[in-house]
Amino acid sequence: MPAPERIPPRGVTPGQGPAELLARGELTVRGRIREASNAALLCTVAYEGRQASCVYKPVAGERPLWDFPDGTLAGREVAAYEVSEATGWGLVPPTVLRDGPYGEGMVQLWIEAQAEGFDTELLALLDAEEPGPGWKAIGFAEVGEGRTALLVHADDERLRRLAVLDAVINNADRKGGHLLPAPGGRLYGIDHGVAFHVENKLRTLLWGWAGEPLPQEALCVLKGLRDALGEGGGLATRLTALISPAEIDATRARVEALLTTGLHPEPSGEWPAIPWPPV
Repeated sequence: MPAPERIPPRGVTPGQGPAELLARGELTVRGRIREASNAALLCTVAYEGRQASCVYKPVAGERPLWDFPDGTLAGREVAAYEVSEATGWGLVPPTVLRDGPYGEGMVQLWIEAQAEGFDTELLALLDAEEPGPGWKAIGFAEVGEGRTALLVHADDERLRRLAVLDAVINNADRKGGHLLPAPGGRLYGIDHGVAFHVENKLRTLLWGWAGEPLPQEALCVLKGLRDALGEGGGLATRLTALISPAEIDATRARVEALLTTGLHPEPSGEWPAIPWPPV
């Protein structure tokens, strides 16, 4: 029987370091991540003497969703990585779309989250009416026995960058568990399968800056994204293989809207603003 035709890796060009390893290396499944809502497999990938841990999410293991086309979540994860790389902020771990043991899927570098320390203090529940210095209010949450507490996130530049990225990609599921503090002060966001919808579905814990002016750094990044998303732009070309033309147009429109208002977006009121569960 002839060997099955391999699907060429997408989202990578030769010499990209971790992305090249993910795209061209041999995948070996080590186990399943049972907490994931879709099939997510912990793997090792090896290529030319290099090896790393990674997550492989095969398209075949995606659960159908009522509002996203079937079999598109893996491509959306890679598209989020491409947009993140275009910002220069490096907020999403290296991610590619490639063939694997269970067919085409998303493969992402495994990030070992820092378990404790100052950099991990990104979310908190406060017994207070106001967030206090260094924190931004999300809203009040029930904590049992009729009690409520103020849910807050850190007033942190890394989170603010993620909030801008989420607004661009229209992330419908920014939970606390999708924030990975890493050694060296890095912060990554993961699980971007429900993003890039043409309708406004932004759902996140990072509402602390809603309605506030975007920082100058973010405005400069958004101008760069506008250019990269233009007809013939490098980012637009790469996204063509990952999301639909209408979704690329909608991404352009969101970037333009952010530049026009100069403000962090606010909840639309037409869609639950905070994901459930929030962590």
